[in-house]
Amino acid sequence: MARLVFWLSTVLLVWTQALYGPFLLALRRLRGDARASAAPPAAAPRVSLIVAAYREEAVIAAKVANALGLDWPRDRLELIVAVDGAADDTAERARAAGADRVLELPRGGKVRAQDAAVRAASGDLLAFSDANALWAPDALVALTTVFEDPAVGYACGQVRFVNDAGTNQEGVYWRYELWLRAQESALASVTGGNGAIYAVRPEAYLEMDPIMGHDLSLPFNLVKRGWRAVYAPEAVATEKMVPSIEGEWRRKRRMMSHAWPIVLRGGLLSPRGYPPLYALMIASHRVLRYATPGLHALTAAATVALWRRPLYRAAAAAQLALLAAALAGGKVPSRPLLLARYYVLTTAALAGGLYDHLRHGTSAGWEAPEGTR
Repeated sequence: MARLVFWLSTVLLVWTQALYGPFLLALRRLRGDARASAAPPAAAPRVSLIVAAYREEAVIAAKVANALGLDWPRDRLELIVAVDGAADDTAERARAAGADRVLELPRGGKVRAQDAAVRAASGDLLAFSDANALWAPDALVALTTVFEDPAVGYACGQVRFVNDAGTNQEGVYWRYELWLRAQESALASVTGGNGAIYAVRPEAYLEMDPIMGHDLSLPFNLVKRGWRAVYAPEAVATEKMVPSIEGEWRRKRRMMSHAWPIVLRGGLLSPRGYPPLYALMIASHRVLRYATPGLHALTAAATVALWRRPLYRAAAAAQLALLAAALAGGKVPSRPLLLARYYVLTTAALAGGLYDHLRHGTSAGWEAPEGTR
Protein backbone atom coordinates (compact mmCIF):
# COMPACT_ATOMS: atom_id res chain seq x y z
CA MET A 1 0.00 0.00 0.00
CA ALA A 2 2.83 2.41 0.83
CA ARG A 3 4.44 1.75 -2.55
CA LEU A 4 1.12 2.39 -4.32
CA VAL A 5 0.65 5.68 -2.45
CA PHE A 6 4.22 6.75 -3.18
CA TRP A 7 4.11 6.07 -6.89
CA LEU A 8 0.59 7.34 -7.46
CA SER A 9 1.20 10.63 -5.65
CA THR A 10 4.61 11.07 -7.30
CA VAL A 11 3.26 10.41 -10.79
CA LEU A 12 0.41 12.88 -10.24
CA LEU A 13 2.86 15.52 -8.98
CA VAL A 14 5.16 15.04 -11.95
CA TRP A 15 2.20 15.14 -14.33
CA THR A 16 0.70 18.40 -13.09
CA GLN A 17 4.01 20.18 -12.48
CA ALA A 18 6.17 18.96 -15.38
CA LEU A 19 4.44 16.77 -17.98
CA TYR A 20 1.09 18.49 -18.53
CA GLY A 21 2.64 21.34 -20.53
CA PRO A 22 4.64 19.09 -22.92
CA PHE A 23 1.51 16.97 -23.36
CA LEU A 24 -0.49 20.01 -24.48
CA LEU A 25 2.29 21.09 -26.84
CA ALA A 26 2.52 17.62 -28.39
CA LEU A 27 -1.26 17.44 -28.79
CA ARG A 28 -1.36 20.87 -30.35
CA ARG A 29 1.33 19.94 -32.87
CA LEU A 30 -0.45 16.68 -33.63
CA ARG A 31 -3.77 18.42 -34.24
CA GLY A 32 -2.34 21.54 -35.88
CA ASP A 33 -3.53 25.10 -35.32
CA ALA A 34 -6.93 24.75 -36.92
CA ARG A 35 -8.39 27.93 -35.45
CA ALA A 36 -7.87 30.93 -37.74
CA SER A 37 -7.06 34.33 -36.26
CA ALA A 38 -10.00 36.69 -36.30
CA ALA A 39 -9.77 39.99 -38.14
CA PRO A 40 -10.53 43.23 -36.29
CA PRO A 41 -14.23 44.18 -36.50
CA ALA A 42 -15.18 46.58 -39.28
CA ALA A 43 -16.91 48.85 -36.76
CA ALA A 44 -15.78 49.14 -33.15
CA PRO A 45 -18.36 47.68 -30.76
CA ARG A 46 -19.45 49.80 -27.84
CA VAL A 47 -17.42 48.60 -24.85
CA SER A 48 -18.17 49.16 -21.17
CA LEU A 49 -14.83 49.05 -19.33
CA ILE A 50 -15.46 48.32 -15.65
CA VAL A 51 -12.98 48.99 -12.85
CA ALA A 52 -13.92 47.82 -9.36
CA ALA A 53 -12.03 49.91 -6.80
CA TYR A 54 -11.57 49.77 -3.06
CA ARG A 55 -9.25 52.35 -1.44
CA GLU A 56 -7.57 53.09 -4.78
CA GLU A 57 -7.17 56.87 -4.46
CA ALA A 58 -3.44 56.56 -5.10
CA VAL A 59 -3.82 55.00 -8.55
CA ILE A 60 -7.36 55.58 -9.82
CA ALA A 61 -6.61 58.84 -11.70
CA ALA A 62 -3.76 57.15 -13.60
CA LYS A 63 -6.05 54.20 -14.37
CA VAL A 64 -8.78 56.46 -15.76
CA ALA A 65 -6.26 58.35 -17.87
CA ASN A 66 -4.85 55.08 -19.17
CA ALA A 67 -8.33 53.83 -20.11
CA LEU A 68 -9.30 57.05 -21.86
CA GLY A 69 -6.03 57.00 -23.79
CA LEU A 70 -6.66 53.61 -25.40
CA ASP A 71 -6.75 53.32 -29.19
CA TRP A 72 -10.53 53.21 -29.25
CA PRO A 73 -13.20 55.68 -30.39
CA ARG A 74 -14.13 57.74 -27.36
CA ASP A 75 -17.82 57.64 -28.19
CA ARG A 76 -17.66 53.81 -28.25
CA LEU A 77 -16.11 53.51 -24.77
CA GLU A 78 -18.02 53.71 -21.52
CA LEU A 79 -15.72 53.81 -18.48
CA ILE A 80 -17.40 52.78 -15.23
CA VAL A 81 -15.62 52.92 -11.89
CA ALA A 82 -17.47 50.92 -9.24
CA VAL A 83 -16.28 52.09 -5.83
CA ASP A 84 -16.76 49.34 -3.26
CA GLY A 85 -17.36 51.36 -0.12
CA ALA A 86 -16.53 55.08 -0.22
CA ALA A 87 -13.76 54.90 2.39
CA ASP A 88 -11.42 57.45 0.79
CA ASP A 89 -11.23 59.85 -2.19
CA THR A 90 -11.36 57.16 -4.89
CA ALA A 91 -14.77 58.24 -6.22
CA GLU A 92 -13.92 61.94 -6.32
CA ARG A 93 -10.61 61.35 -8.08
CA ALA A 94 -12.21 59.02 -10.62
CA ARG A 95 -14.79 61.68 -11.51
CA ALA A 96 -12.19 64.40 -11.73
CA ALA A 97 -10.08 62.22 -14.06
CA GLY A 98 -12.99 61.81 -16.49
CA ALA A 99 -14.70 58.49 -15.78
CA ASP A 100 -18.10 58.33 -17.48
CA ARG A 101 -19.86 56.81 -14.49
CA VAL A 102 -18.75 56.44 -10.89
CA LEU A 103 -20.87 54.17 -8.73
CA GLU A 104 -20.54 54.67 -4.97
CA LEU A 105 -21.62 51.36 -3.50
CA PRO A 106 -21.89 49.92 -0.01
CA ARG A 107 -19.01 47.61 0.85
CA GLY A 108 -19.88 44.25 -0.68
CA GLY A 109 -16.69 43.00 -2.29
CA LYS A 110 -15.23 43.13 -5.76
CA VAL A 111 -17.70 40.74 -7.39
CA ARG A 112 -20.75 42.63 -6.14
CA ALA A 113 -19.21 45.92 -7.34
CA GLN A 114 -18.69 44.35 -10.77
CA ASP A 115 -22.28 43.05 -10.78
CA ALA A 116 -23.61 46.54 -10.07
CA ALA A 117 -21.48 48.01 -12.85
CA VAL A 118 -22.66 45.38 -15.31
CA ARG A 119 -26.28 46.21 -14.53
CA ALA A 120 -25.50 49.88 -15.23
CA ALA A 121 -23.49 49.19 -18.39
CA SER A 122 -24.72 49.77 -21.94
CA GLY A 123 -21.88 48.22 -23.96
CA ASP A 124 -22.00 45.47 -26.56
CA LEU A 125 -19.04 43.96 -24.68
CA LEU A 126 -18.07 44.11 -21.01
CA ALA A 127 -14.36 44.59 -20.27
CA PHE A 128 -12.86 44.45 -16.79
CA SER A 129 -9.63 45.65 -15.24
CA ASP A 130 -7.99 46.25 -11.89
CA ALA A 131 -7.26 49.77 -10.71
CA ASN A 132 -3.49 49.19 -10.71
CA ALA A 133 -3.34 47.54 -14.16
CA LEU A 134 -2.25 49.73 -17.07
CA TRP A 135 -3.25 48.59 -20.57
CA ALA A 136 -1.15 48.96 -23.70
CA PRO A 137 -2.77 51.43 -26.16
CA ASP A 138 -3.89 48.64 -28.52
CA ALA A 139 -4.97 46.23 -25.76
CA LEU A 140 -8.70 46.80 -26.18
CA VAL A 141 -8.49 46.26 -29.94
CA ALA A 142 -6.68 42.95 -29.40
CA LEU A 143 -9.08 41.87 -26.65
CA THR A 144 -12.25 42.60 -28.61
CA THR A 145 -11.03 41.09 -31.88
CA VAL A 146 -11.41 37.52 -30.58
CA PHE A 147 -15.14 38.11 -30.10
CA GLU A 148 -15.55 38.10 -33.89
CA ASP A 149 -15.85 34.35 -33.29
CA PRO A 150 -19.48 34.01 -32.12
CA ALA A 151 -18.55 30.98 -29.98
CA VAL A 152 -16.28 33.08 -27.74
CA GLY A 153 -17.96 34.25 -24.55
CA TYR A 154 -14.88 35.17 -22.49
CA ALA A 155 -11.36 36.36 -23.26
CA CYS A 156 -8.44 37.30 -21.04
CA GLY A 157 -5.31 39.15 -22.02
CA GLN A 158 -1.67 38.94 -21.01
CA VAL A 159 -0.43 40.47 -17.77
CA ARG A 160 3.23 41.42 -17.53
CA PHE A 161 4.74 42.08 -14.11
CA VAL A 162 7.02 45.09 -14.01
CA ASN A 163 8.38 44.98 -10.45
CA ASP A 164 11.32 42.58 -10.73
CA ALA A 165 13.29 44.04 -7.80
CA GLY A 166 13.19 42.00 -4.61
CA THR A 167 13.02 38.23 -4.17
CA ASN A 168 9.68 37.22 -5.67
CA GLN A 169 9.95 34.62 -8.43
CA GLU A 170 6.32 34.97 -9.58
CA GLY A 171 7.49 36.21 -12.97
CA VAL A 172 9.09 32.85 -13.75
CA TYR A 173 5.95 30.94 -12.76
CA TRP A 174 3.66 33.42 -14.51
CA ARG A 175 5.45 33.13 -17.85
CA TYR A 176 4.95 29.37 -17.70
CA GLU A 177 1.32 29.83 -16.68
CA LEU A 178 0.68 32.09 -19.66
CA TRP A 179 2.35 29.57 -21.97
CA LEU A 180 0.00 26.86 -20.63
CA ARG A 181 -2.92 29.23 -21.14
CA ALA A 182 -1.96 29.71 -24.79
CA GLN A 183 -1.88 25.95 -25.38
CA GLU A 184 -5.24 25.41 -23.66
CA SER A 185 -6.83 28.25 -25.61
CA ALA A 186 -5.61 26.89 -28.94
CA LEU A 187 -6.87 23.37 -28.15
CA ALA A 188 -10.14 24.10 -26.33
CA SER A 189 -10.59 26.83 -23.69
CA VAL A 190 -8.57 28.31 -20.84
CA THR A 191 -9.09 26.94 -17.34
CA GLY A 192 -8.46 30.25 -15.60
CA GLY A 193 -8.10 33.96 -16.32
CA ASN A 194 -6.87 37.08 -14.58
CA GLY A 195 -8.46 40.20 -13.19
CA ALA A 196 -6.18 42.73 -14.86
CA ILE A 197 -7.55 42.41 -18.40
CA TYR A 198 -10.53 40.36 -19.56
CA ALA A 199 -13.84 40.73 -21.36
CA VAL A 200 -17.21 38.94 -21.45
CA ARG A 201 -20.26 39.13 -23.66
CA PRO A 202 -23.16 40.67 -21.71
CA GLU A 203 -25.33 37.64 -22.48
CA ALA A 204 -22.63 35.34 -21.10
CA TYR A 205 -22.00 37.25 -17.87
CA LEU A 206 -22.91 35.37 -14.68
CA GLU A 207 -23.69 36.72 -11.24
CA MET A 208 -22.29 34.35 -8.64
CA ASP A 209 -21.45 34.04 -4.98
CA PRO A 210 -19.46 37.19 -4.12
CA ILE A 211 -16.62 35.22 -2.51
CA MET A 212 -15.99 33.42 -5.82
CA GLY A 213 -13.91 35.66 -8.07
CA HIS A 214 -14.19 35.83 -11.85
CA ASP A 215 -10.63 34.65 -12.55
CA LEU A 216 -11.44 31.02 -11.82
CA SER A 217 -15.25 30.96 -11.89
CA LEU A 218 -16.09 32.49 -15.26
CA PRO A 219 -14.03 30.39 -17.72
CA PHE A 220 -15.21 26.92 -16.70
CA ASN A 221 -18.78 28.04 -16.03
CA LEU A 222 -19.04 29.56 -19.50
CA VAL A 223 -17.56 26.44 -21.09
CA LYS A 224 -20.26 24.41 -19.34
CA ARG A 225 -22.82 26.69 -20.96
CA GLY A 226 -21.45 26.16 -24.46
CA TRP A 227 -19.13 29.17 -24.80
CA ARG A 228 -15.40 29.23 -25.49
CA ALA A 229 -13.06 30.97 -23.05
CA VAL A 230 -9.89 32.10 -24.82
CA TYR A 231 -6.55 33.79 -24.27
CA ALA A 232 -5.65 36.90 -26.29
CA PRO A 233 -1.88 37.36 -25.73
CA GLU A 234 -1.69 40.49 -27.87
CA ALA A 235 -3.91 42.28 -25.32
CA VAL A 236 -1.25 43.36 -22.83
CA ALA A 237 -1.53 44.93 -19.40
CA THR A 238 1.16 45.62 -16.81
CA GLU A 239 0.98 45.37 -13.03
CA LYS A 240 3.43 45.81 -10.19
CA MET A 241 4.41 42.50 -8.64
CA VAL A 242 4.53 41.82 -4.91
CA PRO A 243 8.23 42.40 -4.17
CA SER A 244 8.99 39.49 -1.82
CA ILE A 245 8.37 35.74 -1.88
CA GLU A 246 6.86 36.03 1.59
CA GLY A 247 4.46 38.69 0.32
CA GLU A 248 3.58 36.44 -2.61
CA TRP A 249 2.85 33.63 -0.16
CA ARG A 250 0.37 35.86 1.69
CA ARG A 251 -1.21 37.01 -1.59
CA LYS A 252 -1.66 33.47 -2.86
CA ARG A 253 -3.04 32.32 0.46
CA ARG A 254 -5.71 35.04 0.26
CA MET A 255 -6.41 34.14 -3.37
CA MET A 256 -6.82 30.46 -2.51
CA SER A 257 -9.28 31.24 0.27
CA HIS A 258 -11.49 32.52 -2.59
CA ALA A 259 -10.58 29.69 -4.97
CA TRP A 260 -11.31 26.78 -2.66
CA PRO A 261 -15.07 27.54 -2.40
CA ILE A 262 -15.18 27.38 -6.21
CA VAL A 263 -13.47 23.99 -6.12
CA LEU A 264 -15.52 22.56 -3.26
CA ARG A 265 -19.00 23.84 -4.05
CA GLY A 266 -18.79 26.11 -7.09
CA GLY A 267 -19.02 23.39 -9.73
CA LEU A 268 -15.37 23.06 -10.76
CA LEU A 269 -15.23 19.39 -9.72
CA SER A 270 -18.46 18.46 -11.51
CA PRO A 271 -17.63 17.08 -14.96
CA ARG A 272 -21.14 17.71 -16.24
CA GLY A 273 -20.96 20.02 -19.25
CA TYR A 274 -17.21 19.67 -19.81
CA PRO A 275 -16.01 18.45 -23.21
CA PRO A 276 -13.62 15.49 -22.63
CA LEU A 277 -10.38 17.34 -23.40
CA TYR A 278 -11.40 20.30 -21.28
CA ALA A 279 -12.24 17.96 -18.40
CA LEU A 280 -8.68 16.62 -18.60
CA MET A 281 -7.36 20.19 -18.57
CA ILE A 282 -9.39 21.07 -15.47
CA ALA A 283 -8.19 17.94 -13.69
CA SER A 284 -4.55 18.48 -14.68
CA HIS A 285 -4.16 22.24 -14.38
CA ARG A 286 -6.58 23.07 -11.58
CA VAL A 287 -7.57 20.10 -9.44
CA LEU A 288 -4.16 18.41 -9.25
CA ARG A 289 -2.34 21.75 -8.97
CA TYR A 290 -4.48 22.71 -5.98
CA ALA A 291 -4.00 19.22 -4.53
CA THR A 292 -0.19 19.58 -4.67
CA PRO A 293 0.27 20.05 -0.87
CA GLY A 294 -1.65 16.86 -0.21
CA LEU A 295 0.26 14.96 -2.86
CA HIS A 296 3.56 16.10 -1.35
CA ALA A 297 2.36 15.02 2.10
CA LEU A 298 1.35 11.57 0.82
CA THR A 299 4.69 11.15 -0.95
CA ALA A 300 6.57 12.10 2.21
CA ALA A 301 4.52 9.77 4.41
CA ALA A 302 5.00 6.85 2.02
CA THR A 303 8.72 7.61 1.80
CA VAL A 304 9.03 7.34 5.58
CA ALA A 305 7.17 4.02 5.57
CA LEU A 306 9.52 2.66 2.87
CA TRP A 307 12.69 4.13 4.37
CA ARG A 308 14.63 0.85 4.54
CA ARG A 309 14.85 0.54 0.75
CA PRO A 310 17.64 2.43 -1.09
CA LEU A 311 15.32 3.92 -3.74
CA TYR A 312 13.10 5.53 -1.13
CA ARG A 313 16.07 6.80 0.88
CA ALA A 314 17.12 8.60 -2.29
CA ALA A 315 13.58 10.00 -2.61
CA ALA A 316 13.75 11.20 0.99
CA ALA A 317 17.07 12.89 0.28
CA ALA A 318 15.55 14.71 -2.70
CA GLN A 319 12.61 15.95 -0.62
CA LEU A 320 14.88 17.12 2.18
CA ALA A 321 17.13 18.86 -0.33
CA LEU A 322 14.15 20.84 -1.65
CA LEU A 323 13.20 21.94 1.87
CA ALA A 324 16.81 22.81 2.69
CA ALA A 325 17.11 24.89 -0.48
CA ALA A 326 13.87 26.70 0.40
CA LEU A 327 15.20 27.52 3.87
CA ALA A 328 18.51 28.69 2.43
CA GLY A 329 16.63 30.88 -0.04
CA GLY A 330 15.54 33.02 2.89
CA LYS A 331 19.18 33.88 3.59
CA VAL A 332 21.01 33.63 0.25
CA PRO A 333 19.61 35.49 -2.80
CA SER A 334 20.58 32.79 -5.30
CA ARG A 335 18.10 32.18 -8.15
CA PRO A 336 17.93 28.35 -7.68
CA LEU A 337 17.43 28.77 -3.93
CA LEU A 338 14.84 31.51 -4.43
CA LEU A 339 12.94 29.33 -6.89
CA ALA A 340 12.93 26.48 -4.35
CA ARG A 341 11.67 28.87 -1.67
CA TYR A 342 9.01 30.25 -4.00
CA TYR A 343 7.79 26.74 -4.84
CA VAL A 344 7.63 25.55 -1.23
CA LEU A 345 5.91 28.67 0.10
CA THR A 346 3.38 29.02 -2.72
CA THR A 347 2.58 25.31 -2.42
CA ALA A 348 2.03 25.83 1.30
CA ALA A 349 -0.22 28.79 0.42
CA LEU A 350 -2.61 26.39 -1.34
CA ALA A 351 -3.05 24.50 1.92
CA GLY A 352 -3.15 27.73 3.94
CA GLY A 353 -5.98 29.07 1.83
CA LEU A 354 -7.98 25.88 2.37
CA TYR A 355 -7.40 26.06 6.12
CA ASP A 356 -8.49 29.70 6.21
CA HIS A 357 -11.66 28.98 4.27
CA LEU A 358 -12.66 25.95 6.35
CA ARG A 359 -11.69 27.50 9.69
CA HIS A 360 -12.76 31.11 9.26
CA GLY A 361 -14.83 31.29 6.07
CA THR A 362 -14.07 33.68 3.21
CA SER A 363 -14.95 37.35 3.14
CA ALA A 364 -16.23 38.94 -0.07
CA GLY A 365 -13.99 41.96 0.52
CA TRP A 366 -10.39 42.31 -0.57
CA GLU A 367 -7.30 44.36 0.18
CA ALA A 368 -4.57 45.40 -2.24
CA PRO A 369 -1.48 43.15 -1.91
CA GLU A 370 1.54 44.86 -0.39
CA GLY A 371 3.84 46.70 -2.75
CA THR A 372 1.50 46.62 -5.76
CA ARG A 373 0.35 50.26 -5.70
